[in-house]
Amino acid sequence: MGSSGKTYRDQGIVLRTSPLGEADRVITIFTRAHGKIRAVAKGVRKTTSRFGARLEPFSLVDVQLHQGRTLDVIAQAESLNEYHRTIVAHYEAYTAASAVLETAQALTGEGEADLAQFALLHGAIHAIATGVHKPDLIVNSYILRAMSCSGWQLAIFECAVCGAAGPHEALNVHVGGAVCENCRPPASAVPSVETWQLLGALSQGDWNVAELASLATRRSAGAIIAAYLQWQVEHAVNSLRFVESRLLA
Repeated sequence: MGSSGKTYRDQGIVLRTSPLGEADRVITIFTRAHGKIRAVAKGVRKTTSRFGARLEPFSLVDVQLHQGRTLDVIAQAESLNEYHRTIVAHYEAYTAASAVLETAQALTGEGEADLAQFALLHGAIHAIATGVHKPDLIVNSYILRAMSCSGWQLAIFECAVCGAAGPHEALNVHVGGAVCENCRPPASAVPSVETWQLLGALSQGDWNVAELASLATRRSAGAIIAAYLQWQVEHAVNSLRFVESRLLA
């Protein structure tokens, strides 16, 4: 892991933490220059830890790491933005940000630098923490754009099978999105015009259109996006269930 030297430095968003032994934690961070890394933070579970509170999920940190044989070791950690303090105080923000982190973990491999994915992740967490848009809209826009970066773009404006220009009425997540009449498999869904418009707006970051969507339309688009993500990564992103449940409350 890391660079060719014994130590390296990077900035990243903390994705998750897990206990290791009595005092240590394994910290998973999506970094700007090294992609997703897993590193040990020694002694951070002790109350006397110098930087344990800085290595919380959702936080933007600057870390210095030593290369190790199996896992690298975090030598220093400085907080660049304590997004977690705002996010954990609001349930909707917390569920949305959790879904973003879980999606980022599912879409990225370890040690693979990806500036576009980092920018999308940072932008989504910042937007949720600052409350600039509805949390569910931020999550779904992030998922669509992050999947596109991973080579799994949901076809919205053209047929996923033959590429014929839309708009098309039908959608089938198993073949990649919108389908024309000639390519339409049996049992394809037929989303509303409003749902198609919202999917297009979320994929392009058109917030003027997205913010006008009704609750029912947001639920419909969210269900499609969740199903498509699950189909591609081959497992459910569990945090999305809590985002969806807020729209049903």
